[in-house]
Amino acid sequence: MTQNLTIIFDLDGTLVDTAPDLMNAHNYVMKKFGYETKSTDDIRKLVGKGTKSLIGRSVWGQAKKELGKINDDKIKKEMITEFINFYAKNIANESKLVNGALDFLKWCKKKNISLGICTNKQDYLAKDLLKKINVYDYFEYIAGSNTFEYCKPDPRHLTSVIEIMQGDLNKSLMIGDSETDSSTAKAADIPFILLEDGYTEKKVKEIPHDHLIKDFIGIEKIISSYIHD
Repeated sequence: MTQNLTIIFDLDGTLVDTAPDLMNAHNYVMKKFGYETKSTDDIRKLVGKGTKSLIGRSVWGQAKKELGKINDDKIKKEMITEFINFYAKNIANESKLVNGALDFLKWCKKKNISLGICTNKQDYLAKDLLKKINVYDYFEYIAGSNTFEYCKPDPRHLTSVIEIMQGDLNKSLMIGDSETDSSTAKAADIPFILLEDGYTEKKVKEIPHDHLIKDFIGIEKIISSYIHD
């Protein structure tokens, strides 16, 4: 059956509000290594470029002086391992789908729209999360930061997923919440829908987008404009 459209989602902050569980894992690590903890809002600004970046930016922001005295690469590696181990065991305690997302996924399936995930979360974590919140089966392909030798904002992270799904770049679009997603979609030359108030420090006006949404309520109208029967 011919696909009407291919939609690729970012995961954290776009499809799922994962900040509470990420915050818990982050703060567990920070306490263990003697750094300051952060709030959920702080975490939302740090998420998006993967665990290494999250830990690195947090530590760097809180402890520049300390890092100058230690082998930060070694410490960061240990912190990342601790983070992933804790997070993997507590990945869906408080995480939940963004408002309207489940109904939108159901609508897409009825419209024969192919769905995929392109995230800088490690792929096994992404798959486990999607299974635990009961939406894994909606997606044809899930690519994480370790799926290929490249990841967002490299456009190949996005275009490779579309190719594997046998989609058409001219009939594809991306939904994300950050400048990383925006840059990736632009480089891949596909339309980009921005979910506002995402996991980023940037303001909406600083992130190029074709459409802006608050959540997934009513997004069907936007998507319908890209479907050509």
